[in-house]
Amino acid sequence: MKYFHLTAMLLALLVACICVCPDPAASASAAEIKHDVKSALDKLYAKSAAARALGEKAKGILVFPGIVKGGFIVGGQYGEGALLEEGKTAGYYNTVQASYGLQVGLQKFGYALFFMTDSALRWLDRSDGWELGVGPTIVVVDIGAAKSLSTTTLQSEIYAFFFDQKGLMGGLGLQGTKITRIEK
Repeated sequence: MKYFHLTAMLLALLVACICVCPDPAASASAAEIKHDVKSALDKLYAKSAAARALGEKAKGILVFPGIVKGGFIVGGQYGEGALLEEGKTAGYYNTVQASYGLQVGLQKFGYALFFMTDSALRWLDRSDGWELGVGPTIVVVDIGAAKSLSTTTLQSEIYAFFFDQKGLMGGLGLQGTKITRIEK
């Protein structure tokens, strides 16, 4: 029985790595990322007036349109996206997260980070990778909270919107996620 559990855990780790780890050969081109980012942002704006209002005031918007997250005890996630400043692509980034704990499933989703201040935007490139949860304050906006956002209630430096969730995985958050600039 002991070997069965060990084999199951190793198999789960292998599956999680295959599903989540980046494959440079399968990596999206700059044109593909740019297209996917624009499409994802248009869909988000169509569903959320609050996201559209934030987008009009944001100093920059970092969009990850297709993140894959999976795991069985050991898990991870990976995705690529782009930073938009004044509607133009200002750089390409990846998002990576590893986790351990009570988890099982596979999920695909996207998220957009709306940088409301110049200092928050500068924080993104200050180091070789930015771990979310360390640095500027991030507010994760859900559908209910989005309806009460207005220009007078905006007080955080960064707002995060999740979208296009598909699959089944317990938990969705940003803590421990690392964002790094990549060359395309």
